[in-house]
Amino acid sequence: MTTQALQLSELTAVSPLDGRYQSRTAPLRSCFSEYALIRARIQIEIQWLVHLSRHPGIREIPVFSESAVSRLDAIADRFSPDDARKVKEIERMTNHDVKAAEYFLKDAVQQIEEVSGVREFIHFACTSEDINNLSYALMLKEARDTVLLPAAESLNETLRTMAREFAAQPMLSRTHGQPATPSTMGKELANVAHRIDKAIRQIAAVEIVGKMNGAVGNFNAHIAAYPDLDWPEIAERFVSRLGLGYQAYSTQIEPHDYVAEWSHSLIRLNTILIDMSRDLWGYISLGYFKQKVKTGEVGSSTMPHKVNPIDFENAEGNLGLANAMLAHIAEKLPISRWQRDLTDSTVLRNLGVGSGYTLLACDAMRRGLEKLEIDPGAMETDLENNWEVLAEAIQTVMRRYGVADSYEQLKTLTRGKRGITRESLHSFIQDLEIPETARQSLLELTPDNYLGNAAEAARRS
Repeated sequence: MTTQALQLSELTAVSPLDGRYQSRTAPLRSCFSEYALIRARIQIEIQWLVHLSRHPGIREIPVFSESAVSRLDAIADRFSPDDARKVKEIERMTNHDVKAAEYFLKDAVQQIEEVSGVREFIHFACTSEDINNLSYALMLKEARDTVLLPAAESLNETLRTMAREFAAQPMLSRTHGQPATPSTMGKELANVAHRIDKAIRQIAAVEIVGKMNGAVGNFNAHIAAYPDLDWPEIAERFVSRLGLGYQAYSTQIEPHDYVAEWSHSLIRLNTILIDMSRDLWGYISLGYFKQKVKTGEVGSSTMPHKVNPIDFENAEGNLGLANAMLAHIAEKLPISRWQRDLTDSTVLRNLGVGSGYTLLACDAMRRGLEKLEIDPGAMETDLENNWEVLAEAIQTVMRRYGVADSYEQLKTLTRGKRGITRESLHSFIQDLEIPETARQSLLELTPDNYLGNAAEAARRS
């Protein structure tokens, strides 16, 4: 087999995120692609120039008119993939990506009379990391707020709807994989929805920050050029106007602690989703859920009867990939040798990979949930075959009324024994020395009504 250069397409992409799954990860292209990074750099460079022009202490730059500012903003707003390709052409000469963006912008403003004469203030006193850290901050904020959180919220709303719909549907619990105190399917789904909701709030609460303080974080060049200006205040106002928190202390690089926090918060969400994927896979296996059959689809290449839980399996695999990438990002980025090394650069370019596999998993899980059809009969059969789960209730009521060795009596009667029936339990209850009202309450218990407040809790979710 000979190796050949193939044109990039859905079929030839190395990563499945840009190949097999490209239609489902498309919303992240405008946030994490190379084009998105270059566009963000152009935006930061323009905003910094405008910010400097408005400071009365920097008299060398005229205060730009509204028309000039609008024309500058249009360069960023209309920045196209073709423009990004021009920047890449410059980069092939400079071998420096941020410098290439600066040169592109200097050329682009030549037609704006008010700006062309002060082109040297583009990238003024900036290190590349001033531009990059703010660019990644804006990209991550956009991805979080417009793509990832809405996807997680949509998934959780589907889950909440199912929790309320199945709030009163009894099911046999399985602690340690063994028959245990009954619950309802709605309550079990509500448990997960509550966890997801908290994880979403934690992701949303991560403060995304940026710095603008020069080569090693001390405003050295800024102060050399304009020693009388309050550069920390100028920088803080600039970063705040971008909608970001301000990082006051740094070396050459913003320390990336917030990226680690964001990554860890996304890992927590993904871990909850892995847990849910495995449980739902199990419930399908037990027959508690059937899956809607789609005409034309095949479950197995050899077994025609199969309807496999592929959405939950796909989600679990992609969540694992997401967490592996996010864990490395979180562990690596906060570490940099002395005032700066470049190991963070290639890692930051993979923020979209961890996000992409997360988005892919959320989409798969939501589609999987929408295919599920509950089978009450399967759950009722399971409950009817496990009357021994009422032993907990019986021994607890016995304890209330001071019956000696309550737990031990039920242990002898039921532990490790299958085939316990309504009749054998009722015979035991009839002989108990407890108030008649308590006896009648126990006799009315069945595996499908011994549910505590499960239904009520599910309806509140």
